[in-house]
Amino acid sequence: MLDRPHDNLPRGTICIEDLEIGLARSVSKTVTDQDIALFAQVSTDHNPVHLDEAYARDTIFAGRVAHGMLTASLISAVIGEQLPGHGSVYLKQDLKFLAPVRPGDRVTASVTVAAIDHSRRRVTLDCLCRVGDTEVLKGEALVLAPSRKFD
Repeated sequence: MLDRPHDNLPRGTICIEDLEIGLARSVSKTVTDQDIALFAQVSTDHNPVHLDEAYARDTIFAGRVAHGMLTASLISAVIGEQLPGHGSVYLKQDLKFLAPVRPGDRVTASVTVAAIDHSRRRVTLDCLCRVGDTEVLKGEALVLAPSRKFD
């Protein structure tokens, strides 16, 4: 279950007609050992850097880390549930992984509207994940936003 930092932020849909540059939404989640194990099972990525502390201690991370795409999936949660929300279609995602996320870290994923192409219903979103003040992932997404004209 995602821990939402602002329970007053709506889930659902913000249609393209209502989007504005700078509009932002976020979600926070503490990454658990169970999350990592389940993500390994679902993704079939059983790299021991995620699952085996003894192995991971001898890597550049000096300990276990969460899958990068587990962290990135929190961006998907914001896009699919809040901004633009239900009915959004991912078209593109660029990501840069900046720092590891470890079991027990609380990640906040934020998405901000950077550009809107009303004629094509496309929205460019700046994406950022942080653990505390540390940026762990940043990127840009392009999505097809829902529209009241197509309800």
